Amino acid sequence: MAPMAHQASLTHSVAFLARRAATALAAVAVLGAAAAPAAYADAASASPKKLPDGLYGTKDPQYDGVWRQSLALLAQDTVGIRPAPSAVKWLAGQQCADGSFTAFRAAPGTPCDAKTGRDTNQTAAAVQALAALGGHGDTVRKAVGWLKSVQNDDGGWSSMTGSASDANSTSVVIGALAAAGEKPGSVTSEKGGKTPYDGLLTFRLGCEEKEGARGAFTFQLKGAAPNADATAAAATGALGKGFVVEPAGPDATAPVEPLNCKGGEGKKAGSDPARAAEGGDGYLVAQLDKNGQHLLSAMPGAEQQPDVGNTADAVVALAAGGHGAAAAKPLKWLEKNAADWAKQNGPAAYAQLVLAAHATGTDPRSFGGTDLVAALNATGPKPAAAAKKDSDEGGSQDDGGLGVPWVIGIGLAIGAGVGFLLSSRKKNRL
Repeated sequence: MAPMAHQASLTHSVAFLARRAATALAAVAVLGAAAAPAAYADAASASPKKLPDGLYGTKDPQYDGVWRQSLALLAQDTVGIRPAPSAVKWLAGQQCADGSFTAFRAAPGTPCDAKTGRDTNQTAAAVQALAALGGHGDTVRKAVGWLKSVQNDDGGWSSMTGSASDANSTSVVIGALAAAGEKPGSVTSEKGGKTPYDGLLTFRLGCEEKEGARGAFTFQLKGAAPNADATAAAATGALGKGFVVEPAGPDATAPVEPLNCKGGEGKKAGSDPARAAEGGDGYLVAQLDKNGQHLLSAMPGAEQQPDVGNTADAVVALAAGGHGAAAAKPLKWLEKNAADWAKQNGPAAYAQLVLAAHATGTDPRSFGGTDLVAALNATGPKPAAAAKKDSDEGGSQDDGGLGVPWVIGIGLAIGAGVGFLLSSRKKNRL
């Protein structure tokens, strides 16, 4: 569903936009440790003195503006809310002429140049939102065309072009392709003819690993430690799904089956995306059971803390695999523990919880005593209506909307909330 935020200190939302982690954003903005790589930070548009009308959140959008806007609009659409025209206009207006998006363009009227930090995660998030909203066919097609043009030879994607593929970026692009009506398995790299699923499965840990790691995915390097964040993203992406996962239904009680290393099953799972997704779900369930139905994350050298964003992603991954009963357990933990985290981290965090609730058939308007929809709506311009979507290309989009006051805060450079995004950028730097 890329940018990271601030949970115990400042946790997920921006960075790779990929999804979650507990991290000090001050470090992110200054050192790039938890959010964007140095090159990305250098290329990002300067932070605005005043946030533009239509933008969700009050924190610096330099690293996650498009990401949090996309998640907010997508969550609203999912629950039947028609977003404010100014909010949709702002998102579409962030696109570069070549179809790509960066995290934030302070002057969208100025053409993108070689210094613009084009980002596959931001672009893929925008595609998923604009495709769902309708009326932006040309924008979506251009963005998908750009994503295809920067596919790596192994079939996957990195957050920033020219880097090695990673599981999170590849997963979010798969979701974008599917949202745009493409068949991800038919999108092949120019050299090698590899599909996104080929690229994604290279990060899967198989039967050659220790028992506790089998079925998990690494973020990037083969042989690296299992990564719950990457596993949640990959378990959803391997099924060809994006941020929005439709509720599986009341009979979605199939038990999760961990990777089976007997006979030839382990080998088959290494080439079958659906079986790899099931193995990833098995790893997630084991971690959730171990930790009390939530996942953990921590910056290097820091004490591990509950990772709300990653737990929400795990709920979506389990629901995507048809494991409603397994998803219900961490969802209950979220209902009891996610409200303060979401309030602190803003629109992307509220959106992530709305999408987790949607995937499990839970009412986001009564989520552990919190109306997530009302809270999300309050972080930006007033929605147009709880009605239908605009269906005509480039439908009416005015400049109206409530401007959000600028809040200066070193370390609050991101409007946090979405798991995989930040953590991936962090790992790209380690």
